[in-house]
Amino acid sequence: MKLSYRLLAFMMALVWGIAASAAPMPKEKEKEHEGKNIDSGSFGVFQNGHRVGTETFSIYQTGNGSVIQSEFKTENSPTSAVQTSEMHLTASGEIRRYEWKELSPEKAESVVLPNADFLTQKWSAGPNEKEGEQPYLLPASTSILDDYFFIHREVLAWKFLSAACKQEKGQVQCPLKQRAQFGTMNPHQHSSAQLGAEFLGREKVSLKSGQQDLLKLELKNDSGTWQLWLDDQYKVMRMSVAGEHTEVVRD
Repeated sequence: MKLSYRLLAFMMALVWGIAASAAPMPKEKEKEHEGKNIDSGSFGVFQNGHRVGTETFSIYQTGNGSVIQSEFKTENSPTSAVQTSEMHLTASGEIRRYEWKELSPEKAESVVLPNADFLTQKWSAGPNEKEGEQPYLLPASTSILDDYFFIHREVLAWKFLSAACKQEKGQVQCPLKQRAQFGTMNPHQHSSAQLGAEFLGREKVSLKSGQQDLLKLELKNDSGTWQLWLDDQYKVMRMSVAGEHTEVVRD
């Protein structure tokens, strides 16, 4: 399967900041207006055909790497839940900082930081709760796939396409059934797992804008199987969770 190498290289250069220079201090944070917007929008989350939530997201290239910001809100429920996340990656795509906050109905927060050769997570379940801390024997190159933040899977899809596909005569060659393994971390669940990614070719998919011919990837680990459909700009248009009647669709 041939894809546009120039476009993929462009996307990866923007996300990972390949052309970026000096590495920053781990806790340094970029301001939103200082970054170049690479992708932004929202995903509708549907269960059994009913919309239950919305994720609003943005991906920025900065002088130090990239920033992925997201807000998730539940819909059509008696109690509104609101959570936010912000992930800072270095120029080579390693974790500099990951921060999650629950704004409603409770107040809670968690942060993941690199510490020497592993990652450390600190969290608080509330303003008056004692802070917890947990080390993980995971490198900073680990991919974060947190609950409720589906844009993390788009970033992993870009990482997979860049790693699994080869350049030949100015085109990216992605053999059918091409596979790769990634280490992942789920901060919400305080867990880590190996994830297998596989390229499944192209498939025609019906979206609100009409039928589109999209790239199809599969992400699989012990907790389940996700299928992702991306357009030719490598933006995720739709995701589904096998066997759970759950879909995530770009608005």
